[in-house]
Amino acid sequence: MSNSIRNLALAGAVSIAVAGCATQNDPNERAKIGAAVGAVAGAVLGHQLDDDSGRWVGAAVGALAGAGVGHYMDNQQRDFEAAMQREREANQLEIERLRDDTLKLTVDSEVSFDFGKSDIKPAFRPSLDKLANLLLKYDRTVVHVVGHTDSIGSESYNQGLSERRAMAVGDYLASYGVPRQRLRTEGRGETEPREDNATEAGRQLNRRVEVFVKPVVEGQEQRAYEPPRYY
Repeated sequence: MSNSIRNLALAGAVSIAVAGCATQNDPNERAKIGAAVGAVAGAVLGHQLDDDSGRWVGAAVGALAGAGVGHYMDNQQRDFEAAMQREREANQLEIERLRDDTLKLTVDSEVSFDFGKSDIKPAFRPSLDKLANLLLKYDRTVVHVVGHTDSIGSESYNQGLSERRAMAVGDYLASYGVPRQRLRTEGRGETEPREDNATEAGRQLNRRVEVFVKPVVEGQEQRAYEPPRYY
């Protein structure tokens, strides 16, 4: 099947999925429609890799032209900052722009997870809803969720915990409708501390989840999928 025929078929599947979700007066209709569209859009994106070579052959949502990347990410940063102003004022979340126009959101684990746990706290879910909503709006990006811990406990335990926390955030975003093909999760355990683990204040800063939102740039699409390395 050619790419054009495949994409037309998948576009039709989007319409059918949305129609199926909207047939009843369902209070969760928005989330279900988002999940349905995200799943089919993810299927489209998933067919953009050549099966034999593994090379990128074009994104269904469209890559950003180099000259337009800065403006696109400016708008996205502005929306992130406005939507999450409360979290930023409470020092629960930091937003920064990196040198390659990637947006980095650092989430304090104290507000998102109980100590030693990987279940997202109910109080933090509304913040993740805001994040997911904006990720759906700005869909020309790949989202990397990276978990980090302090040095309390064994290295293997901390590695596993960081992976589970990153996966929990990734799963939550996917359940909202963000396509899996746009999501990458990984844990880095205690290997990339922000501060000295010798103090409680330092350990608290080291317990965190980072979300890197990387633009998909035309001609450089594969870079959006490369793990972020900014330390």
